[in-house]
Amino acid sequence: MAIQFNQVTKKYGPEKALDDVSLQFQPGKIYGLLGPNGSGKSTTLKLIAGLVYPSSGTVTVLEEEVTRKISRKVAYLTELDMFYDSFTVDKMVRFYETQFPDFNMEKAAQLLKDMKLDGKKKIKQLSKGNRGRLKLVLTLAREASIVLLDEPFSGLDAMVRDSIIKSLLTYIDFDEQTVIIATHEIDEIEPIMDEVIAIYKGHIIGHENVESLREEQGYSVLEWFKSTMGQRGE
Repeated sequence: MAIQFNQVTKKYGPEKALDDVSLQFQPGKIYGLLGPNGSGKSTTLKLIAGLVYPSSGTVTVLEEEVTRKISRKVAYLTELDMFYDSFTVDKMVRFYETQFPDFNMEKAAQLLKDMKLDGKKKIKQLSKGNRGRLKLVLTLAREASIVLLDEPFSGLDAMVRDSIIKSLLTYIDFDEQTVIIATHEIDEIEPIMDEVIAIYKGHIIGHENVESLREEQGYSVLEWFKSTMGQRGE
């Protein structure tokens, strides 16, 4: 098993971001983690990345209980910008190479070319769309076993979203890597998902194989998600 949550609860003060969640992610699949803002998506990814720890229960990644050291196995694209604005694009790429032994410079160079990013340009000069592309370059250039993408489409136009989808299909090693995309933008990722998980108020309220949804139940992912949320009165 690539990732396992065993009765995980995560509290921030008195509030439960996740409540007694048990969940498994298998290797070599793309998962969509769907839910409205504040549902627990980002907390789930942060627990996998070792950025926060469970209040109770355990999270294991590749049979190893998660600590901050798990970052060597997990590539994490945060919704936030984590850049040094004074750096050029090339300098940011070289910085990542020093931080992660699995960072592949050849892959990064090809991604920069595909994303049409100018390596000499300072990050503070980049548009929001190009900052989003750079985040993806830095994440996908790593050859980590686990790839986490938190709201990768947030605020980006259709052309950038399309380039992100194409890069995922091109640069993910489906034999070796497990990908989890946390988003409320469902239409973009439906064609590439293997499994979909719905999360709401810290609870897993649905988990389905996407192909089975379409072929056996006749649902698109969006229709299934709306139905699942509707059963909760949302």
